[in-house]
Amino acid sequence: MAKEKATYVVGDIHGHRAELITALAAEGLVTADGDWAGGRDHLWFLGDFVDRGPDGIGVIDLVRALAEQAARAGGKVETLLGNHEILLLGMHRFGDDPIPSEFGPRSFARSWSMNGGIDTDQDSLTDDHIEWLTTRPVIELVDDHLLMHSDTTQYLLWGDDIAGINEAVQEVLHSDDAAEWWEVWRRMTTRYAFRGPEGEMAADELLTTLGGKQVVHGHSVIADQLGVLPTQIEGPYLYANGKALGVDAGLFVGGPCLVVPLPWRADVPTA
Repeated sequence: MAKEKATYVVGDIHGHRAELITALAAEGLVTADGDWAGGRDHLWFLGDFVDRGPDGIGVIDLVRALAEQAARAGGKVETLLGNHEILLLGMHRFGDDPIPSEFGPRSFARSWSMNGGIDTDQDSLTDDHIEWLTTRPVIELVDDHLLMHSDTTQYLLWGDDIAGINEAVQEVLHSDDAAEWWEVWRRMTTRYAFRGPEGEMAADELLTTLGGKQVVHGHSVIADQLGVLPTQIEGPYLYANGKALGVDAGLFVGGPCLVVPLPWRADVPTA
């Protein structure tokens, strides 16, 4: 009898290719050498492959290779864009060009430098990488899970359905409008929409509009949410009365690389 298909999500890798392979191998999704071993399983990456770590482009190359191998095996590996992919691409396209702003001077180069930009990621970025990245979605519905990188409701500023949101962002990423590029970056850096007393309502707004029963996101480090050390994190963070699941354990600051099965089951949801 064939093994039932499982679905997994992975959050922010930030250039830590070796740690990613180790975590995926522990779940039986890849071999020790980083080749696909997950059969018919589905694996979703929620973005932020680059910056803050040693080999962001190497992570992208690994994920693309796994996607090809998984497809041949009857499985699937898919990718969403994170805000750091927008920053990587914006830096490549616009560099030090000033972005029009009433708040003073700003540029992709300055923000890239301030947010962990790595020279080797820029040096290794090819036209093929750019073409692949600019065709990735920013949000998807997988079963009852609304997958996104950033814990924000600002995705809805691009539209009220998933296809429209993804098309709107891709249109910007195929344009030379630096101000619109910056707006994509700005919106996707916002966070914490699902925290606090209004958090469940914010999650409900997204889920009611776009579908699903639970938002699954990266972007915001779980340890920061809980006020603990990254090394204390052992699993994802279920909150907003179960409507939100955070999966970024802060790999770049010493936390684990989480490979999270969906649906995630915990004995007691965290308020």
